[in-house]
Amino acid sequence: MKYSHKLSDAIHILAYLIICKDGDLSSKAIAASIEANASVVRNLMSDLRKAGLINTKPGSATTTLSVAPNQITILNVYQAITMDHNLLHIDPKTNHQCIVGGNIQETLNMYYADIEATAFQRMNEITLQDITEDILAREHMKS
Repeated sequence: MKYSHKLSDAIHILAYLIICKDGDLSSKAIAASIEANASVVRNLMSDLRKAGLINTKPGSATTTLSVAPNQITILNVYQAITMDHNLLHIDPKTNHQCIVGGNIQETLNMYYADIEATAFQRMNEITLQDITEDILAREHMKS
């Protein structure tokens, strides 16, 4: 099973823009921090720009946030990026002749919907400011 790192990488980009605001904000520099290709960063930044979370200038490494960090939630970032927005996935191929296979999908749909609603609520409570403050606190504890 392949996992998407888009949400993590998008949050990484936003945190980088705050913490390293006086440094190199090029997609190449951010990509080095993520250990990804610069095109991955540019694609995610495009999503973040379209969602109104960042301001970019073509040909210039002067990206800034368009919204205060305490107003950007993980849910905002999650909704901004182009990806499958289902947290949990149900196997669509089960044996409908079996008591379990014939009923598991509807049962899991009900429980998964509840789990996702709870997760989205919590994602809406955690801000980019919370994340950057934690990053800086962890770095401070190292020194």
